[in-house]
Amino acid sequence: MADTPLTQADEYAAQIVQLQSEADALREELDETNQGVLALYAELDNQAEQLRQASDLKSRFLSYMSHEFRTPLGSILSIASLLSDELDGPLSPEQHKQVAFVSTAARELSDMVDDLLDLAKIEAGRISISPAWFDMFDLFAALRGMFRPIVDASAVDLIFEEPIGLPRLYTDDKKLAQILRNFISNSLKFTTRGEVRVSARLEGDRVRFAVTDTGIGIAAELHGALFEDFSQVDSPLQKRLRGTGLGLSLCKRFAALLGGEVGVESTPGVGSTFFVIIPLAIAMEPADET
Repeated sequence: MADTPLTQADEYAAQIVQLQSEADALREELDETNQGVLALYAELDNQAEQLRQASDLKSRFLSYMSHEFRTPLGSILSIASLLSDELDGPLSPEQHKQVAFVSTAARELSDMVDDLLDLAKIEAGRISISPAWFDMFDLFAALRGMFRPIVDASAVDLIFEEPIGLPRLYTDDKKLAQILRNFISNSLKFTTRGEVRVSARLEGDRVRFAVTDTGIGIAAELHGALFEDFSQVDSPLQKRLRGTGLGLSLCKRFAALLGGEVGVESTPGVGSTFFVIIPLAIAMEPADET
């Protein structure tokens, strides 16, 4: 017998009720899922905040520790200088040797403190760039004068190739000098004979500064980690020379701030070349050089 209109209406009503029930169940499931997603986002935000606070605390600690170390280190260096100058009376050869040891150790520790302070400033975003026009002749002259006392007391020649034909640069010369100073210092440490050569050449609209030595060299598998924080080359010389392992890492970060990059080419037993490539002008150039 055919369904009556009333029976069909009842079936439609039942289907509608069933669909509404399924829709309600689906809505409840979506609500639970959304709540779970919101809870996950809240947990991720909480963890991100904890990481940020931990990073801030680490940077503050490094900065505080570095500043606190500066005063006693300055006092030690001043006293060692007074003793070495024999202002309070003559010293024996052995006493001169011991004072020189104290002075060298204090300078090494001071360099470590400076590296830690720079790292803290970079991580806290407090490192600023102060670009200005300067001539590479002046930069090389300043570096030559800085390293003259060290080179005069060693058997390694420090050679600066004259940057003939290169234009003036518009960048932060202090940050660039710090990069090159670190490269040169490392090369002198790990070069017992031969030379350390500093050069600059134009590559399009960028300049490649390179420090090449005839030192111990570095195995290819170690190149990738050299510019990471606290990374040091495992060698007999390294065991006798102390450091934080932050110098090259800071060079990489400073180069990035200048819009450039660092790199290394090295062969064990032959020598190494550390280089930094930066643009002739950082960001937007001023209208003129006045």
